[in-house]
Amino acid sequence: MLLDRRLIAALLSVTLMACGGAEELDGVDSDSLATQESALSVPVRLMAANTTSGNLQSYDPGHGIRIFQGTRPDVVMIQEFNYGDNSATAIRQFVNTAFGTNFSYYREAGAQIPNGVISRWPIIASGEWDDTQVSNRDFAWARIDVPGPKDLWVVSVHLLTASSSVRNTEATNLVNFIKANVPTGDYLAIGGDFNTDSRSESCFNAFSQVVSTASPYPADRNGNTNTNASRGKPYDHVLVDGDLRQYQVATVIGGSTFSGGLVVDTRVYSPLSEISPALSGDSGASNMQHMAVIKDFLIPGDTVSASVTVNSPNGGESWAGGSSRSITWTATGVTNVKLEYTLNGSTWTTITSSTAASTGSYTWTVPSSSTSAARVRVSDASNSTVSDVSNAAFTITVGGGGTGSVFINEVLINELGSDVNGEFVELVNPAGTAVDLSGWTVSDAAALRHTFAAGTTLGAGKAIVVFGGASGIPGTVTNAVAASTGSLNLSNSSETVTVKNAQGTTVSTATFSSSLTGTDGVSANRNPDASSSGTFVLHTSVVAGRSSSPGTRSGGSAF
Repeated sequence: MLLDRRLIAALLSVTLMACGGAEELDGVDSDSLATQESALSVPVRLMAANTTSGNLQSYDPGHGIRIFQGTRPDVVMIQEFNYGDNSATAIRQFVNTAFGTNFSYYREAGAQIPNGVISRWPIIASGEWDDTQVSNRDFAWARIDVPGPKDLWVVSVHLLTASSSVRNTEATNLVNFIKANVPTGDYLAIGGDFNTDSRSESCFNAFSQVVSTASPYPADRNGNTNTNASRGKPYDHVLVDGDLRQYQVATVIGGSTFSGGLVVDTRVYSPLSEISPALSGDSGASNMQHMAVIKDFLIPGDTVSASVTVNSPNGGESWAGGSSRSITWTATGVTNVKLEYTLNGSTWTTITSSTAASTGSYTWTVPSSSTSAARVRVSDASNSTVSDVSNAAFTITVGGGGTGSVFINEVLINELGSDVNGEFVELVNPAGTAVDLSGWTVSDAAALRHTFAAGTTLGAGKAIVVFGGASGIPGTVTNAVAASTGSLNLSNSSETVTVKNAQGTTVSTATFSSSLTGTDGVSANRNPDASSSGTFVLHTSVVAGRSSSPGTRSGGSAF
């Protein structure tokens, strides 16, 4: 039952608010600052529905009505919105029967197969935007007063079957309407019958300017994401903007869970009792248009919950200075967070003043300063009173026989020609003391590729290069070794390279996309060169005309 779904969400919200640890820093209970009182989160079920049947592109036969009754959506972007004689009385009767007397609706006027919006919450504004490519319907939109600080704008669309280029024109026109009329701070959903042959159609590139078109996609009980009558093409979609997508949750009906949302096909849904009164044959009824599509969300209520909790580093860790590490956190009701660190417990340094809270993770280059008193602080970027600090101190080690501050500076993944012996990984030690590399390892995404021999040291401010094979080491490069396994075996499509110390602690890691691996003979190099905080770019972007510089600085001078 819908009441059950909302009660579960309310209880879950209360439980989340009641949970949390306690820690103290300088006599202040930081958890007392980490959470502000909030209202319960609100479940929102969005549906795109072109589910008319029979001979009149109408909901009269009742198959679509039973699907609505069984799945209980909160907001429907409906197509072919015809019922009875289409009078105001008839349409009101349809909404009352399929959804409830408390639901609002908007139906575009003067259209043969009109689009519309049906909503549990008040529709405070509505209208239609002209679809220049088709004469018997337009884009129907509604602004809905959902609970919480933001309104929800929804647009019901029914794109033309003529061709993908026509659909792209329609999508482009709609995006322009949205940009001109929908406030960027509100939620946005576009839903309906796109008539798209595949998810790679150009119209999705147009829509991606205002909504997310990425997976996961809704699927039926058997995992099929296609929605047309024959279940062979993805015709129907619910697409939402980033503000709303961050709150998407699995669709749960009865005892069934659909992680990316649900394509409603009564012929394969089991147990069917979960969507009663829908009947098994409803989705296969005569001239049934398409399958309905559902996505669920859990949005903040009128008083937004605001809390952050540091997960890592949370005390007791030992991290190498200069290594890349992930700061992780959980956040509720926070859009962006500020990250800071302290080396002494009192002086704070900003890592980033604002990064998306929803990611829950940030890759940090650990400072090359030895300390046993380091902590990290995560705060709401717009409200510093919502904040949390590592429960206890963690250690940063630098130099000597420890983890050192060595980092990956240059990697040649796509060797010139086919001689894989020429692949290489260059490591740099920026510290003021030598680092003992005995037992350190270099791995790619698949396996360990090199272990440094006992007695190997990397001098202060120096570099060492690991090549795929001895024959690949240029005669002018003296600070180089061959991979102990006989090959680096780096992948030209994309790759991750990781360096660990003898204790197995990750010292440096870097992931390289195809944009950095697709050019023969050109390495990926830090920019600025020899800087642990530099980003990786093609070497030719660092020094024009120079494709790589193993064992030397990017311009060819010695380390």
